Amino acid sequence: MGHAGLSSEGRWFAAVAACGKRAVLSHRSAAELLRLLPVTTGPVHVTVAQPGGRSRRRGLIVHHSSSLLKREVTYENGIRVTTPARTIADLRRVGPASALRQALRQAAYRELDLGDEGGEVRERGELERRFLRLCHKHGLPLPHVNVRMGPYTVDFVWPERGLAVETDDWQGHRGRQAFEDDRARDAYLRLEGFEVLRFTWRQVEEQPEEVVRVLRRYLR
Repeated sequence: MGHAGLSSEGRWFAAVAACGKRAVLSHRSAAELLRLLPVTTGPVHVTVAQPGGRSRRRGLIVHHSSSLLKREVTYENGIRVTTPARTIADLRRVGPASALRQALRQAAYRELDLGDEGGEVRERGELERRFLRLCHKHGLPLPHVNVRMGPYTVDFVWPERGLAVETDDWQGHRGRQAFEDDRARDAYLRLEGFEVLRFTWRQVEEQPEEVVRVLRRYLR
């Protein structure tokens, strides 16, 4: 189907309309509409509430599901779309893992209700909020939050100071893959000219004065 010249929302609306009354925007496309992921120009994902596999049409990836419930469908800007919780569940099934992590972090930051899909992400969002409150309380310049930089989404960035901060909870940063991901992210940011600082939940909660002291040094 041809979507040339349409806005992103126009593409999404046309894709859902083309798949019938039981169709709903889903997966990566739903995450983009719900502002959980940045908008791309890839194919539009639509789920149709009926059994079957997955099929491709020009500009579309059509998923067939017999488990899509009415409570998992909502409307955003007039477009039928899966709820944030169902969208996260779909991303968890089809990946990639990087998109799932980014969508989870954005949902936590916006305090969206993900039900059981949220898991430890609630704790992650609370850590980010505590860090922002710490900056505000001590009169530090407030950073940009969840900034897209190349292939990564960075927790906090002071672009004019060349400083990036990642707040690390144990759940989201344990294991070999997280270890490798963190170092690849840090290397990328340093090549882009940023100093990178990392603070843990314990540091933000139990050693706020030390966190502030370090931040002041780098923000001077």
